[in-house]
Amino acid sequence: MNTIPSISPSPAGPAEPAPKFSVAVVVPTYREAESIPHLVQRLGKVREEASIDLELFIMDDDSGDGTDRVVEALALDWVTLVTRTTNRGLSYAVLDGLMRTTSDVIVVMDADLSHPPEKIPEMLVELAKGAEVVVGSRFAEGGSTADDWGFFRWLNSRVATLMALPLTQLSDPMSGFFALRRETFAAGRDFNPIGYKILLEIVIKCRCRQVLDIPIHFDNRRYGESKLSFREQLRYIQHLRRLYIYKYGTWSHFAQFLVVGFSGLLVNLAAVTVLLRLQMSERDAVAIAIVLSMIWNFGLNRRFSFSYARHQSIVQQFVGFVAACALGAVVNYVTTVALWDTLRYKQLAVCIGVLAGALFNFVASRFVIFRSKHLKP
Repeated sequence: MNTIPSISPSPAGPAEPAPKFSVAVVVPTYREAESIPHLVQRLGKVREEASIDLELFIMDDDSGDGTDRVVEALALDWVTLVTRTTNRGLSYAVLDGLMRTTSDVIVVMDADLSHPPEKIPEMLVELAKGAEVVVGSRFAEGGSTADDWGFFRWLNSRVATLMALPLTQLSDPMSGFFALRRETFAAGRDFNPIGYKILLEIVIKCRCRQVLDIPIHFDNRRYGESKLSFREQLRYIQHLRRLYIYKYGTWSHFAQFLVVGFSGLLVNLAAVTVLLRLQMSERDAVAIAIVLSMIWNFGLNRRFSFSYARHQSIVQQFVGFVAACALGAVVNYVTTVALWDTLRYKQLAVCIGVLAGALFNFVASRFVIFRSKHLKP
C-alpha cells in the first residue's frame, strides 16, 4: 500500500526555544467576529513570549457580521484582513492565504478557539528538525477532546479517518490545525479542494513524506455557530474521491468500477426476486433484470467511475457500454470453458472467467467508451 508515513514527535522534555522562522498564521473565517479578538489576544501572547516574527492573515468570506470593524479596532500592524467576495469556501480561503504569504512557515488554524495557538512554537521546533508538515492531532497519544463531544461526533471523526487511511497514516487527517514550510507548499501542483478539510489536499498534492502528528487538546467553540453540516460531510467524501483518483489513477477507476458492478449484481437479484413474485415467467424476469442492472451500472459508471466523460453523447456511450458488456460476457464464457478441464475446482474457473470479463469491460469502458478526448492542463 502506497501510504504517507508519519514520524513520531520527539520525547517529552524541556520546552525548546522556537526556531527563528518568520511565521504566517492563516485563519479562514465566516461570521467569526466574536472569536477574533480572543484569538488575536492568544496569538499575540505566543508571539511575544516565544519571540516569533508572526503575522496573522484573516481570510474572511465577506461575513457581513462586523469582522472588518473588529479588525480595524484592534489596530495591529501584524494582523491583516482579506475580505473575499469570489470563489468563497474554507478550502479556497486557506489556499488564497497560503499564496499571499511570503513567510518561512505557514500555520493554518480555525478561528473558533478549538485549536490551541500555544502549540505553534512546538510545531516550529519539529519543522526545524525535518518534518515537512506538522499536524495538531486530537487522536495522537496525549491528544484529547472536550468532555461533552459525544459518541456520534467521535464516531463521525473516526469513520472519516478510516476512509482516508489508504491516502495517509495520519491519526487525524480531518485536522484543521497544521504547519508547513513555504517550500513544501510551493512544490504542490493541481490544487482542487472541495469542502472544509484542506490538510489532505496539501499532504497529497505536495507529495509530503515526513508528516508529524503532535497531540493537542481540541476544545469546543466558544462563540458563533459551527459550520459543519451533513452537506459538508458529503463534500468530504467527494474530496476523498478526487484524491484517490489523483493518487491512484486507473486503479481508483477500477475500484469504483468493481463497486458499481457489485451494486448492479444486487439490483439484478432484487429485480429477479420482485418480478418472480409478480408471477412473471422466469425467462422474462431474468431478461428484464439484466437490462435493469445494465442501465444501473451504466448510469453509476458515467456519474462516478468515469465522470470526466459526462459531457460526451450519452446515447453513444450507452450503446458502446452494452456492446462491451456483451463482449465481456463472451470473454467470461470462453475463459471459463478454456480452464474448465484444467482446474480441479470448477468454481475457480468460473471466478477467473468472471474476473477476465470484468477486466475486459473495464478496459473497454475506461479507454474506449468513456475515454477522455482532451488533455487535462
